[in-house]
Amino acid sequence: MSKSNTSSELLRDARNVELLQLLVDDPRMGTADLARRVGMSAPAVRERVLRLEEAGVIRGWRLDLDPVALGYPVCAIVRVRPAPGQLPKVTELARALLQVVECHRVTGEDCFVLKVHLPSIDGLDVVLDRFLAHGHTTTSIVQSTPVPSRGLPLASDAPDAGAARKRRR
Repeated sequence: MSKSNTSSELLRDARNVELLQLLVDDPRMGTADLARRVGMSAPAVRERVLRLEEAGVIRGWRLDLDPVALGYPVCAIVRVRPAPGQLPKVTELARALLQVVECHRVTGEDCFVLKVHLPSIDGLDVVLDRFLAHGHTTTSIVQSTPVPSRGLPLASDAPDAGAARKRRR
């Protein structure tokens, strides 16, 4: 059975979805507390969470750090259009530069969209110059973030979840 089949089966179980929602709301919630909240034993909850991890539904547990508090108040979105033959070098460079916190390969005129955090605007030149050796860049400075990074909606949260369930029947 494929990983996606396993994960979709796991997500049909309302208890698993409830566990995921509790973990989205508070990833540090302990197994005993999770078990109390869903009315199950701690070993059963631990087994369900393990199955969700093994199926790839839960990819990992992360710490969300504030870039400003760490001394990186400048955030920029950089689009990169590599010169011919430079695509692998842009990928390597994005992986190597610690200022690059996200790199997406995209369709359209540009091949990459990067999210970069910097201690000052002066540091932007250093980063951009590295990419300019491999192509053209277009940069936007982030002014504010009205929708910060957030978890994906669970099946029960999605606006069209009811319609999708009806279509499957």
